[in-house]
Amino acid sequence: MKVMVVEDEPLVALELERIAAEAGHEVVGSYMTAEQALAYASKAQVAFVDLGLADGHSGGGLARRLMDRFGIKVIFVTGSPERVGYGLEGAVGVIGKPFTDKMIIDALEKAQRRQG
Repeated sequence: MKVMVVEDEPLVALELERIAAEAGHEVVGSYMTAEQALAYASKAQVAFVDLGLADGHSGGGLARRLMDRFGIKVIFVTGSPERVGYGLEGAVGVIGKPFTDKMIIDALEKAQRRQG
């Protein structure tokens, strides 16, 4: 699958990219703001999205737009998983930080099953 990473912490973004690539997925980009992510959304099938981005707490609104407008499968990766709630139904999953490779790979596999 084509994976987009939307994360404002560079080390976390690199780790998500590494895990996705090692699991056989194509990383199409890593973005720090909702605006950047929306500009390149048409390239992705699945997106890892943090709630807090470089442009504020815009991850929730971005996720809704990615799901509704682009049909992208969203996986939240956030330090505040309890904040993912109402209005964000339809996300593939919510992963808290810190995460393990297995948690990320399992979420990608779940997204891939939903793709088919």
